[in-house]
Amino acid sequence: MIGNSPPRLCGIATFTADVRAALITAYPDLAVDIYAMNDSGKHYEYGPEVVCTIGQEELGDYHLAAQRINESGADVLLVQHEYGIFGGQAGALLPRLLNRVEAPVVVVLHTVLGHPDADQRAVIEALVRRADKLIVMAEKGRDILERVHGVARSQIEIVPHGAPDRPFTGTEEMKRRFGFEGRRILLTFGLLSPGKGIETMIRAMPAIAAAHPDVLYVVLGATHPHLVAREGEIYRESLAALAQEIGVAANVRFIDRFVEQELLLDYLGAADIYVTPYPNEAQIVSGTLSYAVALGKAVVSTPYWHAVELLADDVGILAPFGASEGFAAAINGLLDAPERLERLGRRAWDKGRATTWEKLAQAYLAVCGRAIAKKPMRLARVPKEVPEAVLPSLDAVERLTDGCGMIQHSVFHVPDRNHGYCVDDNCRALMLMHRFDGPDAERADRLALTYAAFVQHAWNGERGRFRNFMAFDRTWLEPEGSEDSFGRSLWSIGATVGEARAQDLRRWALHLFDQVAPQSLALGSPRTWAFALLGAEAVLSTHPGHAVARTMIAEFGVRLRAQLAKWRRGDWNWFEPVLAYDNARMPEALIRAGMRLGDSAMLADGLAAFDWLDRIQTNNAGHFRAVGTDSFGRAYHPPLPCDQQPLEAWATIDAAICALEATGDERWRDSAWRAYGWYLGDNDLCLPIASQGDGGCFDGLMSDRVNLNQGAESVLAFQFACCAMKRLASEAGITLSARIGGGMKAS
Repeated sequence: MIGNSPPRLCGIATFTADVRAALITAYPDLAVDIYAMNDSGKHYEYGPEVVCTIGQEELGDYHLAAQRINESGADVLLVQHEYGIFGGQAGALLPRLLNRVEAPVVVVLHTVLGHPDADQRAVIEALVRRADKLIVMAEKGRDILERVHGVARSQIEIVPHGAPDRPFTGTEEMKRRFGFEGRRILLTFGLLSPGKGIETMIRAMPAIAAAHPDVLYVVLGATHPHLVAREGEIYRESLAALAQEIGVAANVRFIDRFVEQELLLDYLGAADIYVTPYPNEAQIVSGTLSYAVALGKAVVSTPYWHAVELLADDVGILAPFGASEGFAAAINGLLDAPERLERLGRRAWDKGRATTWEKLAQAYLAVCGRAIAKKPMRLARVPKEVPEAVLPSLDAVERLTDGCGMIQHSVFHVPDRNHGYCVDDNCRALMLMHRFDGPDAERADRLALTYAAFVQHAWNGERGRFRNFMAFDRTWLEPEGSEDSFGRSLWSIGATVGEARAQDLRRWALHLFDQVAPQSLALGSPRTWAFALLGAEAVLSTHPGHAVARTMIAEFGVRLRAQLAKWRRGDWNWFEPVLAYDNARMPEALIRAGMRLGDSAMLADGLAAFDWLDRIQTNNAGHFRAVGTDSFGRAYHPPLPCDQQPLEAWATIDAAICALEATGDERWRDSAWRAYGWYLGDNDLCLPIASQGDGGCFDGLMSDRVNLNQGAESVLAFQFACCAMKRLASEAGITLSARIGGGMKAS
């Protein structure tokens, strides 16, 4: 269950606890874990039933909770929904959690609005899309969902608010307990805040007290914590001042405390009449009203939605909104007619037998059972005997390329010009062109000139940095980009020095490298050190005497090894206290530095760090599982599986091939093929990420589906992977057809 939970003081917390208690009482073998929502800046001493807390505005908490729910093996997730308890606009963070949960979802809607604003509508409709079942507590809720949101009736279940099951008794014993002997008790309870209509009842008290001097109106409940935080007890004091001003202070008593349920029921037992003077009809449920009816109290209420339904058929009396005289007349009428007062209470008690917590537990379990029955069965994926790997192709790359460069995003497979270009993608594209051979080589060389021109134009020599983002109208959006864009650009230039087929392009690249490389030593990020080191390594492969390149490798190798030593602890063998993007580039760079420098300790550290990463990037089925973006920023925590990006599989392939070169250990060949298989469907969802027709690639693997957009980064990552695996297969003398993740088939 997700909701608020005691000791947090609010109606949702009480309801969540009551539902859990009811389910366990009715079904003792049932395990019910609570994931409790924390309002911003608050901490509560929860009981053991709360297994996880979620900070209202902490997106990472929502992602972590989804992961824990999945790992728990829960059969169903039951959500108590109220707009104010979830973060984001109108609670927009809740769907972010639900979309990552594998179990069926049942959402209990405590508020259903007839006229939602745009944010509220968006959230409800997101919940409707994800939920297997929606529970409302009144017929009016179902009507609104059908009429306003177009929800299918079959998705909606009506389960009335639960209530305790107590016998129908008189009031005298409880009146003696609370010192109310000889008084006629009118009662309203709940957290005190404006909007409850208490003023209406206080203004009705002069007429009631004139006819019945022994009457006492008891307002039971602490002031709402949020109201206290904003303005203290000003509201409660204003109500007391109003009672004093109109001469009924002796007939009105405020009990400023949050009472536990059993004590609350005893107070209800002392009441002759229960009153709910709420001023707004758009209240779909009132737990206090449900309790009063179930305990057999005569009720006088305004005609808000829940009251209209629950008090129908002469179960209670309705008075107009804000009509103090109407409340006075109805209450005096009941006090003047004891037989009618008792008859009304008896009718209420009879109706309340259908809303006991036991009945609610039975209904909830039945609804959850129907939700579980709707869950589609995920068929086990039966792999082909020899799944076909994909030959490298320039088609998707060229689809995203115009005369300026490579466009960074797409809507499905159509380039999205609204987001323009970035040097990150164009420098990767430049580097990729050198990996194509055979019939594609000439075409790749033509494209390489376009990407090289973009990279050259991105270099801002005055600042010693690369610009990154360019609008579609070819205006730069910044004078300099991030350190990452600098490091990637330097890497691509170095790769062009070492790999380009055209000597003119190599000459250009070496000229630019010599301008850029000295600036790289000021970089401060471990990833940018890795990118720059890989570029310098490519330069040394062709120009072994290049002094700056050798200095870069030595300097960045030492820095990376120091980072690893600084943050390594226990079972965490990594360069940072967190996992992020392009992770495998750091151990790859350290391995290459160790090989180039002949430093066996540096090489061993790089291999050990990559071994650690490779192990945590493997799921229980033995498939590659990229570090999900939900993991970013979570210090010393294992990775979360959503959302997985194509960039990670490519980086892992390159690092595995590097480790294979360094050690000759065939284990790393298997790791490369396992990472490559991720693109073809050997992943958590058994869904292909690659678009095999033109060599495109979707933008990522989400919790329940593939992101069907095909941006430049994703397409490039897949094509790099295809080129790498083609070369790996060729060097091993095998075909590119392979059993992904399980070795290769000899040609």
